[in-house]
Amino acid sequence: MKSYYQRKFKVAIIAIGLLSSGLFMNGCNKTKEEDPAPVAVVDTTTASTAIRWGKMTLVIAEKTPGNTPTYASRGFGYIGLTMYESIVGGNKAYLSMAGQLNGLTSLPKIDTTQKYNWALSLNAGQAWIIKNVYEQTSDVNKKSIDSLESKILAEYKAEKQDIIDRSVKYGQDVAKAIFEWSKTDGGYQGYNRNFTTDYMVPVGLGYWRTPSFSQSASTLPLHPYWGKNRTFATANNTLPIPKPIAYNASPYSQYYAQFLEVYAKNKVLTQEEKEIALFWGDDPSRTFTPPGHSYSIARIAVKTAKPTLIKAAQTYAMVGMSIADAFTNCWKAKYTYNAERPSTFIRTYIDGSWLSFWPEPPFPAFYSGHSVQSAASATVLTKLYGNEFKYTDDSHEGRGQDPLTFIFYKNRSYGSFWEAAEESAYSRFLGGIHCRSDNDTGLTEGRKIGQNINNLKWTK
Repeated sequence: MKSYYQRKFKVAIIAIGLLSSGLFMNGCNKTKEEDPAPVAVVDTTTASTAIRWGKMTLVIAEKTPGNTPTYASRGFGYIGLTMYESIVGGNKAYLSMAGQLNGLTSLPKIDTTQKYNWALSLNAGQAWIIKNVYEQTSDVNKKSIDSLESKILAEYKAEKQDIIDRSVKYGQDVAKAIFEWSKTDGGYQGYNRNFTTDYMVPVGLGYWRTPSFSQSASTLPLHPYWGKNRTFATANNTLPIPKPIAYNASPYSQYYAQFLEVYAKNKVLTQEEKEIALFWGDDPSRTFTPPGHSYSIARIAVKTAKPTLIKAAQTYAMVGMSIADAFTNCWKAKYTYNAERPSTFIRTYIDGSWLSFWPEPPFPAFYSGHSVQSAASATVLTKLYGNEFKYTDDSHEGRGQDPLTFIFYKNRSYGSFWEAAEESAYSRFLGGIHCRSDNDTGLTEGRKIGQNINNLKWTK
């Protein structure tokens, strides 16, 4: 019998294989669904090619070993940026990020005297960057990437060969240049050092530790040096680090009250609250990770709004870089303060046998990674698509029953990106692994981080 993961992977690959592309330079018809039937003439102005590669990125993120939330966030940043830069040269109203991002001084330029097929530039760039960012992925996954690249390339077989060759080369050249730049950010091949033994976790009152009977998968801290990595937006590198509530074990203190609230709520969770905690759990051992959930919402936004190809690519770039910077800044705070999780305080001062509803992750609490990256993503998506944007989040559709909580995944609907971000933050409180102050701070910081991505000069 095939395992849960084998069945899910097969479903994902079949879904990708059904997806189609849109037309060349002159057509303006928008794709009506994610997987339209192939057509004889293909339009390079619609978002279909971007949607298919966004989906493939999520599949590879989920199926690649060692893909932690930190490492995944970085990958989405470079993959999304590559999508945008591989086609921005053909869109006169848009501007390259070269010269705007932290240390990215230049990128390959197009030959303005020649024609390009931008869907094929995007296609080639995505295939190259995904295989290199996820160099540790399986041969099966790499074949899936190659298969999608070949399928899209075949849809343009009527194109002139010199245009095909030029477009493919340009997309690959952009991907290679971005990848070389990525090697200097501090997170290159970070999957090789997810859990390190050379970091001395501070010991004392109020400090994070993994209890002996923790549900966590590791007793070592996840990426304690990740906060030193380079951010995409220079402005995000200099944001002040917020401070957590000061330690005070007195039952009358604000510090005590925040943990008592977590304890009390976890004892009376409703079925819907448990479903919310599960929906946003995004366990990296079974899903595409928390930043992958934001990248999935970007996919849903593009599929729902049906923008042009360039705006679709901009969406993935903005979301990818915002969540990457969110995790870098969040990890800087986590290992600056090494703040304890609710479990440590609750078991010491309130109830020694208490277990959180959701498994406690192997890194300090303050502030919440879910909250900051969800807020950063919501900030850029709101900039792109407006304050009111109704959508159904089907990110976990087909997963069935969660093997840990035995709760079934259900699609959830929202009226705005911020509604979803706030629910994501709240889910960590419901899970018993964060206090409200962790989540509120994350939302506040995420808004700043996302705004700094918005403030980059995207259009002329």
